[in-house]
Amino acid sequence: MKRENRNTYKVDIRRYTDDQDGCMTFEPTISLDKNNDDLPDSSPLVNRYSQIYLKHDDEQMLLVLPSQAELSADLPWSETWQELKHLLQTKEQSWQVGTNVCLVAKDRLLDARQLQTIAETLNDVKLSLLTVSTNRRQTAVAAATSGYSVQQQAVAQPLIKPASDSEKTVSALADPLYLQSTVRSGVEICHPGTVVIFGDLNPGGKAIAAGDILVWGRLRGIAHAGAQGNYQCRITALQMEFTQLRIADAVARAPKIRPRRLSPELAFMTTEGIRLAKISEFTKRYIFSSPSKAWIDQNQAK
Repeated sequence: MKRENRNTYKVDIRRYTDDQDGCMTFEPTISLDKNNDDLPDSSPLVNRYSQIYLKHDDEQMLLVLPSQAELSADLPWSETWQELKHLLQTKEQSWQVGTNVCLVAKDRLLDARQLQTIAETLNDVKLSLLTVSTNRRQTAVAAATSGYSVQQQAVAQPLIKPASDSEKTVSALADPLYLQSTVRSGVEICHPGTVVIFGDLNPGGKAIAAGDILVWGRLRGIAHAGAQGNYQCRITALQMEFTQLRIADAVARAPKIRPRRLSPELAFMTTEGIRLAKISEFTKRYIFSSPSKAWIDQNQAK
């Protein structure tokens, strides 16, 4: 078989045999030229299914998709899905039934329908999609709306970088993440900027942000603002019924009995720890003190 210039192959009929009656017949033979140096690396014959891979990570599995830069611009979503199905069907199943999967989508833009397709494909081999790690806000919103935990990452940076004693500066924040859905139990939202939730944060749900957290609903779960060590960050909710609040490395847990307040409240860092106040009260009374790493009462500062 010889390769022609237009990426086609020609079959040479070369072998002849004589049958018992003395008639000559021919048999088509197809042979691959061993010299394949002219085959491009993008040929489907070369590492067709090497762009998606699945690996163990402690108690979960990581399903890693190729970035946009690693893909052909005209590669359709159906091709990526077929590669994923081929990987799962041919890979030795070394995982336990029901193992959770973190989808590392990188900068791939995925909508709710595509995420559902991936989840169903994983479910066919007894894996469960739990978390979506992405650089794209659109993908993060689609994942959170679909009920998956979200780890939104800044490009080439870890999602949440804990502040050390030797590192006192706070890196620039990413653009805010807006979610028009309720964060249900078991769902965790992580974002290297401010998180705005137009809905409730239910018990068992968690929001982690390098910036502020605003819940335009009931905050009944766990909220961690200033996760990179920013004590200036605040947590706001229309109704505070939290399980736990965290600002930087400070922690506040809900009291056993707390009077119900109908006005929006704000949690902020003081020299004595995390405090709650009405939003109207906070804006009139408090200013941030960098040396103290806390919000202080303006009247006491004078």
